[in-house]
Amino acid sequence: MFNSAHAAEVKINDKLKAAVASDFRSDSNKLRDVYRHPAETLAFFDVKADQTVIELWPGGGWYAEILAPYLAEQGQYVAANFETEPTEDTRQTAYFKSAGEKFEKWVADNKAVVGDVQFVTLNPPVKLNLGADNSADHVLTFRNLHNWAMKGQLEGVFNAAYAVLKEGGTFGVVEHRANPGMAAESGYMEQNQMVELAQKAGFELAASSEVNANPKDTKNYAKGVWTLPPRLALGEEDKQKYLDIGESDRMTLKFIKKAK
Repeated sequence: MFNSAHAAEVKINDKLKAAVASDFRSDSNKLRDVYRHPAETLAFFDVKADQTVIELWPGGGWYAEILAPYLAEQGQYVAANFETEPTEDTRQTAYFKSAGEKFEKWVADNKAVVGDVQFVTLNPPVKLNLGADNSADHVLTFRNLHNWAMKGQLEGVFNAAYAVLKEGGTFGVVEHRANPGMAAESGYMEQNQMVELAQKAGFELAASSEVNANPKDTKNYAKGVWTLPPRLALGEEDKQKYLDIGESDRMTLKFIKKAK
């Protein structure tokens, strides 16, 4: 059995508050705090400034903009980045290469603030080594599970997270939450299935938070979750309707690595 935790129940330390409020963050990213609740989410995962944190597929760096400076002095931020040296040339590998290189450049350009960021490549199923076994305090993933699920790679990623975490370490998951029966192609995932998969990998569900929930999200859209902001995949069609709904309803799950 697990506990349901809410934003009011988590204690946000001063250094985390400062990282979230920092002028280093872009204004456009800060505008999304109302939906993504970064301070409350990271406090719920109990991320401390002196720990080693691996973020899976940081993408454009929305959370890296907070985590890397937060960890720069005492801890270690590790980016499990996209594949930047693909062995084949497809539309998807080209996208990953471009996005991964852009993120690497952002890190290099901001080294004075983000510190000594480390990189590993996460390219399932061929590259699933996130670092030395039992070396990380946290593995975090934000809105990525559907990408791996659509390619049948989710179990491998969960196992990789388990391997790299220290005993008692945290696997923190934020993901678009499906209604029962929805396919991963919608961008939404069923919470119970994610819990079961994590437990199969060896994790224990410590707590679940509704901090990133959105009851306005009906989840029945022509272009799946991407219909909602920030993507707004339908363009100007019913744009205000989707802006009024806001970003997706999200599960926020805190798993702990148990001893085997």
